[in-house]
Amino acid sequence: MTASAHEFSFTTIDGEPLPLTTFRDKVVLVVNTASQCGLTPQYDGLEKLYAEYRGRGFVVLGVPCNQFAGQEPGAEAEIKDFCETRFGVDFPLTAKVEVKGEGAHPFYRWAQEQLGEPAVPVWNFHKILIGKSGEALQAFGPRTDPLDSDITDAIERAL
Repeated sequence: MTASAHEFSFTTIDGEPLPLTTFRDKVVLVVNTASQCGLTPQYDGLEKLYAEYRGRGFVVLGVPCNQFAGQEPGAEAEIKDFCETRFGVDFPLTAKVEVKGEGAHPFYRWAQEQLGEPAVPVWNFHKILIGKSGEALQAFGPRTDPLDSDITDAIERAL
């Protein structure tokens, strides 16, 4: 069984390798995102979280996914442009991946092994908090606002 999120790798939205070891000694909130979702305005809160805590070793990692009602149909360049233009997103984004089911990215399969059912995304903007050593700490449902005290308190504890 894989012990750490740091053993996984994504591809950046620009097509570069993104090993999660990049975030060693940082707290990471991994969020599956979509541009055409009722929850898309959460990008604002995610960017505020990132701005608030990044100086203390916190990262938001946006993971675009088109598995929920086809709400992320665009190509990576379109997604990146949308996020930067509409929401001023400055945190890292990955290339599009699947987050549930047979084709789920290995990180998401690992998170489910670690945290159980709460780690399985049921919709866009599901959040998984990873600690400094790569441990899966907690999962938050899509409707939990990024600035909710449940999330900010968990980030504070992890930092």
